[in-house]
Amino acid sequence: MRQVGLEIESRPSDSPYIERVWRSSSSQVTRMMSIASAHWDLVFWRHHGRVRVAVQGPESKAGPARVPDDATFFGIVFALGTSLSHLPADRLVDRSAEISDATRRSFRLGGAAWDLPDYDNAEDFVRRMARGGVLVRDPVVTAALGGARADVSERTLQRRFVAATGLTCGAIRQISRARQAAVLLLEGLPAHEVVYRFGYFDQPHLARSLSRYIGRTATQLRDQGPAEPLSLLYKT
Repeated sequence: MRQVGLEIESRPSDSPYIERVWRSSSSQVTRMMSIASAHWDLVFWRHHGRVRVAVQGPESKAGPARVPDDATFFGIVFALGTSLSHLPADRLVDRSAEISDATRRSFRLGGAAWDLPDYDNAEDFVRRMARGGVLVRDPVVTAALGGARADVSERTLQRRFVAATGLTCGAIRQISRARQAAVLLLEGLPAHEVVYRFGYFDQPHLARSLSRYIGRTATQLRDQGPAEPLSLLYKT
């Protein structure tokens, strides 16, 4: 008997352009809670024999999202600092851009045709995108995210963060903190310990952050409810 819900599998990647690769399938579920994410995805799905492709931008807050029933999905989550050369990151925040001419074998992006990738060859596909100039990385943003001191002014760094990610440094930190807190709450860590570990002022502060970025309270995460599934949430 097929399990009801949204089954998600994901893996890390050794590509400097990729944060994570995921795949999922849906059965008898029509909605999920799409949690905040500082990253953008390239998403492929098959539904009723049709292949569809979309660029899903960063999400600044949690919100409900429709899920087509009996569909299979595959996605590439791109590393912070990586962006599409022809589509500014700030135009993608809290929205998606569907690619209308996708077929069962290929799709067009950045003025070129690409074979459909899959879960196992995502790195090769992204490497070709980078060689073709469709993907670009900002070395200043990448270095700053790695902890290096930026050789630019704070104002310039903020401007480059927004250009490369669509979000400010502060927004990225808050989203990351809430996601990490949610993972530990799901694993059973008490809320007061999460507050201490991640530097929240108190439990109400944690609650506001979770509501905004995860769409769940600490109690709902601890008790694994309500039934509406969450989008991709993983340990960094």
